[in-house]
Amino acid sequence: MRPLHMICKCYSILVIAVWAAFWEPVALGEDICGGLQGDPAALIECLSGPGVTPAPNDPPPTATDCLEELDYDLDGDVDLYDFAVFQCAYVSARQRKLAPPPDGQIYHAAFPDFGGWEDQVSVARIEEFETLAGKPIVWAYFSNNWWRPSPGIQFPTAEVEQIYCEAGRIPFIRMMPRNQDELLPDPDYSMQAFIDGTFDAELTQWALDAKAADIPLVVEFGTECNGSWFPWNAQWNGRHNKTQYGDPNEYDGMERFRDAYRHIIDLFRSLEVDNITWVFHVDAYNDPDAPWNQMTGYYPGDEYIDWIGVSAYGPQEPGEGWWLFSDVLNDRWSEITSISAEGKPIAI
Repeated sequence: MRPLHMICKCYSILVIAVWAAFWEPVALGEDICGGLQGDPAALIECLSGPGVTPAPNDPPPTATDCLEELDYDLDGDVDLYDFAVFQCAYVSARQRKLAPPPDGQIYHAAFPDFGGWEDQVSVARIEEFETLAGKPIVWAYFSNNWWRPSPGIQFPTAEVEQIYCEAGRIPFIRMMPRNQDELLPDPDYSMQAFIDGTFDAELTQWALDAKAADIPLVVEFGTECNGSWFPWNAQWNGRHNKTQYGDPNEYDGMERFRDAYRHIIDLFRSLEVDNITWVFHVDAYNDPDAPWNQMTGYYPGDEYIDWIGVSAYGPQEPGEGWWLFSDVLNDRWSEITSISAEGKPIAI
């Protein structure tokens, strides 16, 4: 298995969305990749390659024990940046959650063109993207499409194996409750159905498969929930009504998405799945910009979510008008940062 120590200090603006704020995770997998355990010696071996294995009775190693092996940014020199990355990775591995990057640093990752449905995962596409970008990625972002009747809600084992075991990157999985015909609303996947437990059996198996993989995973449910182009948007789940579900002071559509996401995370927690970092992902702009479709209204809460994700789109077609990346974020930053009361880390 390839060590997960490829990390960069700068970001690239991607075609679909910019995701540039994650960390250097560490392999702890046994069921998927085999061999590694969560002990310090194996952790050091995973991080730095062969030849750095403390004796069994030695104290837990620190970065200074093998600095010559830890040139993470591949600049030919081991510096304070490399030391910080090592410490961040070590802590992340033990916590099994994404840790914030070292102070003043960001992490580079991508959706490396996995096709129109974002699910054609291959090592070759990851390598091609890295060659074009001139830097490696930390994770590969892809869609787990829940087409019905087949495959339905299934953990993407084959895709995870390619990304993690073959490419040496972290899988970032988009749970996409949709059908290929793109009907709005979706004929199968309403947010109320998730709340009612209709899909609990399938979700339970997904959770158990994720747990058995025993590697760090990043997962989001309902990408860009404030965009009406997806069937989990409020437009298709209650819109501006306030009296058909839940709190009569809240809009039903946003409230249903929020509670559906909470239901999924609660289910995973009940099964003691602890290797997932949960992301809440919005578009930088509410579409439509209506009171019943505000990004903050969809948020499951800081007690459920680990990171905030934001899509910032450039032009999608030749000749299409566009804003500078910096202008988009400057325009929307206040609302984006208001989502989390705790100030959760943000991936763009």
